[in-house]
Amino acid sequence: MTTTVLFYTVSILLTVLSYFKDRQKTMMALKKAYKAFTGLVPALIPMILFVGIMLTLVSPELIGKLLGDESGLTGIIVGAVLGSIVFMPSFVAFSLGENLLIGGAGYPQVAVFIATLMAVGISSLAIELKYFNKKTTILRNVFALFASLIFAGLIGGIL
Repeated sequence: MTTTVLFYTVSILLTVLSYFKDRQKTMMALKKAYKAFTGLVPALIPMILFVGIMLTLVSPELIGKLLGDESGLTGIIVGAVLGSIVFMPSFVAFSLGENLLIGGAGYPQVAVFIATLMAVGISSLAIELKYFNKKTTILRNVFALFASLIFAGLIGGIL
């Protein structure tokens, strides 16, 4: 929460500084930002609803059981699938990862879960497709998935 407050404070201060330096450019930038935000809202609402439903149905305890240290390759695949679908802020994801490890989840399973959570975006496909073409979006997600699996394998080999 402290980081969030810091980012908002710095953003507000820089916006005020920009306003005093050049009011016209700042107002134009704020109008463009507002227009971009209102353009994203139709895509954000279904994504937020989807994430809310997923987080309600899939509890951290259930994830911990699925990603247990003894789950092996099956747990890695489950972690990759869950991480690819679920969408959450990084500060929540890293806290969840720590809690999963404390609860007995394995390092490779949590590593692939967090990596796919951050890099693969099934729940954000609609937004990504809006800004990139279909081929680029699919390739980026496939490469991110493979990189996450390689990362989990390295973590498993090291630890």
